[in-house]
Amino acid sequence: MTKSILYIEDDPASRALVERTLRFGGYNVAVAACGLEGIDMARHETFDLILTDINLPDMNGREITTALRRDHRFTHTPIVALTAQTLKDQRELTFAAGITGYITKPIDIDQLLQQVAYYLEGGQDKIDQGLLSAAQARYTQEVVARLETRVRDLEAINQSLRRLDKMKDTFIQLTAHELRTPLTLVYGYSRLLEENADVKSIANFDPSMRMLLDGLSGSIERMQGIINEILTISRIMTNNIDLTLGPTDLGSIILRVLHSYGQVIQERQLNIVFNRAEFSERITADWELMELTMRNLISNAIKFTPDGGTITLHGQSDGEHIRLSVRDTGIGVAPADQKTIFERFHTTTDLSLHSTSKTAFRGGGIGLGLAICKGIVEAHGGQISMQSRGYDPDRLPGSEFIVVLPMVAHVARKSREP
Repeated sequence: MTKSILYIEDDPASRALVERTLRFGGYNVAVAACGLEGIDMARHETFDLILTDINLPDMNGREITTALRRDHRFTHTPIVALTAQTLKDQRELTFAAGITGYITKPIDIDQLLQQVAYYLEGGQDKIDQGLLSAAQARYTQEVVARLETRVRDLEAINQSLRRLDKMKDTFIQLTAHELRTPLTLVYGYSRLLEENADVKSIANFDPSMRMLLDGLSGSIERMQGIINEILTISRIMTNNIDLTLGPTDLGSIILRVLHSYGQVIQERQLNIVFNRAEFSERITADWELMELTMRNLISNAIKFTPDGGTITLHGQSDGEHIRLSVRDTGIGVAPADQKTIFERFHTTTDLSLHSTSKTAFRGGGIGLGLAICKGIVEAHGGQISMQSRGYDPDRLPGSEFIVVLPMVAHVARKSREP
């Protein structure tokens, strides 16, 4: 049976030379360019022998050997160093890590196949036990020193990332506020323009003027929506979301949202399954934020459900919690995307299909809707999750988003009625 060998080496020239030599010798050979890649390959495949360089960009050969020896599957696997480290201390440290043999560079091609055969047949380099004990103590110190260095490096990187994250959050907040101020003026001027008697007269007789006014108004509303999303997510990111709790009728909220999407639902011939009686109980929540949540969930279902599909809204209460779900017959969500779908600025949309519409099939968005839903639901002490059998635009497996809310949100401030 042909033997399989894994060779871990970051130098392409050395990797190619050894690989060609081993293949010439009749072995199956797999190569890895770094330590972590080599460890992953060793754990997922079966190798009769592992060759590793000592100096690697991520983990050194000694650390690779120690990591593999911790796994009982590699207790008896020959692990051989193929390295330019020739000093006696370095060699002893390598044996202290659990290495089987030690081959030094430059490689003697004529000898390599014989050396490999020796280790495959159970051969092992010998080292004085007294020297080995001393080397094991030094190796432990080396591992601890390297670990401390890496922890300090990670701490520095983490501090830098926290600073960048704070700068990003501040930038998002300032940008949204700066955009809102001139947009408010633009909105005011557009309203004055629409209410102007002369403009009204022209618009009544000139369809192109009416189209221009409607387009201006719609674009401003779209921009306002994006800015409001950014401001909302910035409050969520900085834990400054302020709930104003009061009696909240989820059924009425859903009806309002469905009514606002009535035209697109009709144009795209979508079937809506909604039983108002399932949402008869009132909860204590921030009704405006809950309406924003339902608007995002329903528009998301509309966006990813093809024309003629079905969107089903269900509600169920056990007296302490209410469980509501939005299920569609759309294209579904790939398993990899399901893990990150509630993250900020995450989008599964093909950018080549991106549009400014939130309700066109596979339309656009800036990837904040579901992150906002998650922030709002969790601020109420609830949970949000999703289920899908995967992504398939032909078979349409669909998706279901599930929200579980306490009947009374945990934190109450002032109250207001919807």
